[in-house]
Amino acid sequence: MEEKMVKASSPPALVSPGSFSGLVYKNVTVPVYTALKGRATQISNMPFMDESSGSDDDCSSQASFRISVPSSESRKTSGLGSPRAIKRGVSMSSLSSEGDYAIPPDACSLDSDYSEPEHKLQRTSSYSTDGLGLGGESLEKSGYLLKMGSQVKTWKRRWFVLRQGQIMYYKSPSDVIRKPQGQVDLNSRCQIVRGEGSQTFQLISEKKTYYLTADSPSLLEEWIRVLQSLLKVQATGPPALLRGGTKPTVKGWLTKVKHGHSKVVWCALVGKIFYYYRSHEDKLHGAYVFRERRLPHPPLALPFMEDCCPQRPLGCLPVRDAHIEEVDRSCDSDEDYEAGGTRRLLSSHCTLVIHPTEHSPTYLLIGTKHEKDTWLYHLTVAAGGSSAKVGTAYEQLIGKLMDGEGDPDSPLWRHPMLCYSKDGLYASLTTLPSEALQTEALKLFKSCQLFINVPVEAASVDYHVSLAQTALQVCLVHPELQSEIYCQLMKQTSCRPPQKYSLMQCWQLLALCAPLFLPQHHFLWYVKQQLQRHADPRSETGQYATYCQRAVERTLRTGEREARPSRMEVVSILLRNPFHHSLPFSIPVHFTNGTYHVVGFDGSSTVDEFLQRLNQEIGMRKPSHSGFALFTDDPSGRDLEHCLQGSVKICDAISKWEQAMKELHPGKSEGGTRVVKLMYKNRLYFRSQVKGETDRERLLLASQTSREIVAGRFPINKELALEMAALMAQVEYGDLEKPALPGPGGTSPAKAQHLLQQVLDRFHPRRYRHGAPAEQLRHLADMLTTKWATLQGCSPPECIRIYLTVARKWPFFGAKLFAAQPAQLSSKENALVWIAVNEDGVSILDHNTMQVHITYPYSSVTTFGGCRDDFMLVIRSIPDKSSGKSHIEKLIFRMAAPKIAEATFIMASYMNHCTTTVNPPTNPPGACQLWELDGRQFFSSVSCATKGPTLL
Repeated sequence: MEEKMVKASSPPALVSPGSFSGLVYKNVTVPVYTALKGRATQISNMPFMDESSGSDDDCSSQASFRISVPSSESRKTSGLGSPRAIKRGVSMSSLSSEGDYAIPPDACSLDSDYSEPEHKLQRTSSYSTDGLGLGGESLEKSGYLLKMGSQVKTWKRRWFVLRQGQIMYYKSPSDVIRKPQGQVDLNSRCQIVRGEGSQTFQLISEKKTYYLTADSPSLLEEWIRVLQSLLKVQATGPPALLRGGTKPTVKGWLTKVKHGHSKVVWCALVGKIFYYYRSHEDKLHGAYVFRERRLPHPPLALPFMEDCCPQRPLGCLPVRDAHIEEVDRSCDSDEDYEAGGTRRLLSSHCTLVIHPTEHSPTYLLIGTKHEKDTWLYHLTVAAGGSSAKVGTAYEQLIGKLMDGEGDPDSPLWRHPMLCYSKDGLYASLTTLPSEALQTEALKLFKSCQLFINVPVEAASVDYHVSLAQTALQVCLVHPELQSEIYCQLMKQTSCRPPQKYSLMQCWQLLALCAPLFLPQHHFLWYVKQQLQRHADPRSETGQYATYCQRAVERTLRTGEREARPSRMEVVSILLRNPFHHSLPFSIPVHFTNGTYHVVGFDGSSTVDEFLQRLNQEIGMRKPSHSGFALFTDDPSGRDLEHCLQGSVKICDAISKWEQAMKELHPGKSEGGTRVVKLMYKNRLYFRSQVKGETDRERLLLASQTSREIVAGRFPINKELALEMAALMAQVEYGDLEKPALPGPGGTSPAKAQHLLQQVLDRFHPRRYRHGAPAEQLRHLADMLTTKWATLQGCSPPECIRIYLTVARKWPFFGAKLFAAQPAQLSSKENALVWIAVNEDGVSILDHNTMQVHITYPYSSVTTFGGCRDDFMLVIRSIPDKSSGKSHIEKLIFRMAAPKIAEATFIMASYMNHCTTTVNPPTNPPGACQLWELDGRQFFSSVSCATKGPTLL
């Protein structure tokens, strides 16, 4: 299971830390988090490798595994030095011993020995004006940064010096005359990547990845700015349009000429701004694709960062109100070279000029006519000029309609170019930048024709499912074709004779497009106009047009999709008249008590919207109070569950599950028949929210706890296990009917015995029945009968109340348990432990008795997540009162990758929950010894005549 980063939205604990696009079904990617300013911040979307960060100075730090409070004999490291030393400008790190671990900036204010204000700390950061970049930026800088160590993954304070294309780091400024503890040669292959928080970033070199934290956001910006200057990417500020998730209208290699100077650059038109980059690897791509994401996997890898800093433009040019025209090889430079870098003079090229109203002109040399037509059209549209004279004939007609403000009486609406024709297409309707895309556009038209002209039949619907999925997948892979398919379908629906099925299927294909993506600029205006013209509640095609109108508006509000439509979605559109329902799709959600509830949704519904409807219908609080979340099963059939983030589209989740299923079972019928299973389960448990629980929440919590008991992840003795099973039997089956003699009205002994066996299988711990002889199992059934009969007359809510009252006496009720093996022990020893994660922290429990070895509160956790193939916890001990020193432990556990990811995300969610709203842990008498509770005390308060059982 993979979730995305924890957002700051309300409540942070219940937003899964990752988007669904980061969810991997076959190869789970485990991220790494660190604690900064009291919050869990993702610093890597991949597991740490021991050599991935740091240098030789890290090797002296040794990690150890302890299952008790660290003793005084353990290796210690010194804490902070005196404030006086800090005032002298000496590194805090240089005052400590060999481990040399720095307290993060947010922790400094909590240290009674440290009283220096933040601005004093920032004065240790300085620029040098000796080296200047092309734009006058300084290429040298020095100052303190926190660096993640390579062995023990915690933060160390180091003095960094950037000089002459190298970045070096020392323990303190006074050490700069000595050999540096480490250094990095910066070149064009290095990258700077922002972290999730406002103060962290990665320095990615050819050999290592360095995780760095600045003391303040302003210092972070200074470091990034000077590093970018050194990497020869002039920082012009992060483009607001790119950050907003806007896709480029057109992009590609061009030769830009201005003031007699030419340069081959990678260009992108985003909205009304023309950006140019050093190379296409300067991921302007990253700036928007990371956000629209959303694709990368089906399941693919997800970049964990929101913005890629090195991917900043060399410059930008607003084109609003600019004059755009084609010129006849106008160029004031004779250095016109191909983008491939061969330094060969272009023998033939097209030239466009962008002439802003108050600036000098910029010339663009473009290698092919296809590219020139594309740039000319989109630059003209972005500039706000009339598109009636640029682009294809189809585009020019749309431009004329826009110039006429969409006059409904205009004869252009019935122009043959905009209307249905029996003849096929011989060229694309929109300008496309390459012949290859022109060819794809014609293939797309043929696929649409096959979909439209072959009648849909329920028995062979998979033919149309495959056609629709293939065509729309092409459009997702090539966004340039998204406007093209809309134009093709608009042409097919306009003025088409009302045949029995063809026109209908054309609208159905359009209904599948609308939730996925939308056309851009003038095309979107045209599509909305056409939908309005065709919307009519009196005809079926008119109802489909109305449905498409709603879908377009929903997509505009909630954003585009990441994956092609699933089989379920296509079949629903083709066979179930979706326009009859505001929520055309439905799927069952399964609960831990074996029941399910069917929930409706549309093509743009997010998980948050889906859960809001589910909670309203079944009587539960919102997830921020109940702690429940939506999960999918694993398409491989493994016993894994994947939590869905609130912003994920339900249709995307279903589609990606389906695609993974087909990849795992190629050519098998199972790949087309088995469907995703959605489950609603408790993920986070907060004691402060117990008072507001609804009856449905208590029922599902009890059912989930019962499953934990059966699986052996809940400590309980044999007698109490029977009594808990009897309670669940009373909830599920009601009063026990005594076996009667054969005859009408009675329960046969065989049927009664079967019922008892069913209850034991569902609600009794397996370990107490495994390998037991038949006589012992019969005795177990007899004891269950006795205890069940004691509950005669108890209502299900009463039984659930008693059940949860007893279960909550275990301090780790609601915690998620993960079986793990300490890596310091050999595999032959097989000494397993439980890692329990709850709102209080991370605890290590004995695997057999579930007794607590040690608990690490979240305030002591500095780094956690994947480390190679293992689970890593880096713990900082509480400073000793006498010496003020603390030490670091790096704990490594062997676990399956999906479980590592699950534990990591749950920890991050708990850490980011507002702890002030959570009551402190309570420990009622005997709470830690639930397995020693006397069952007779439990049942003594419950009799046949008892209406309100006494709570324990």
